[in-house]
Amino acid sequence: MDVLNLGTKAAEDFIREVEKLSGQKLANCYQCHKCTAGCPAAYTMDLGPGRIMRLVQLGQEERVLTSNTIWVCASCLTCTTRCPQEIDVARVMDTLRILARKKGFKGDKDVPIFNEVFLANLRAHGRIFEPTMLAWYNLKSRHFLKDALKGPVMFFRGKLPMFPHEVREKASIERLFSKAEGGEKK
Repeated sequence: MDVLNLGTKAAEDFIREVEKLSGQKLANCYQCHKCTAGCPAAYTMDLGPGRIMRLVQLGQEERVLTSNTIWVCASCLTCTTRCPQEIDVARVMDTLRILARKKGFKGDKDVPIFNEVFLANLRAHGRIFEPTMLAWYNLKSRHFLKDALKGPVMFFRGKLPMFPHEVREKASIERLFSKAEGGEKK
């Protein structure tokens, strides 16, 4: 069981860092758990979004940043729209993923790999191109032949394209990534 480190400098620093990076006032969360009740991915999470919010309020950095919840979050904004306190819970989850990477914390090793490959694929094509995304995921996660027999079946049924469909405004996608990485101020 985790020992609470409420009131310690490390806990306070973590809370301040999350608030600063997310732009959200964490103390406004009064634990109604409407975020968790509406979350379409909650069934796959080790802790619901409401529980993550509480652990952040308590300064439980390691417990939060090693949770699979922050990686499983689909950033669909359902939690944000349901919050009666208008806390952008999805933005807090994004912030926690950024901090987890920055500080070297990892949940289930495959979830951050999927996240990384998904974003790289989105950045490269402007949309997801499943064949290369799955190939890179299987290579990086060392599941080399996972679902290998399903690819040809899906291709011949017309479910997988041979070439990626590029978006017209690919520069816009790159600007979004640059902004998210802190490379653009606007």
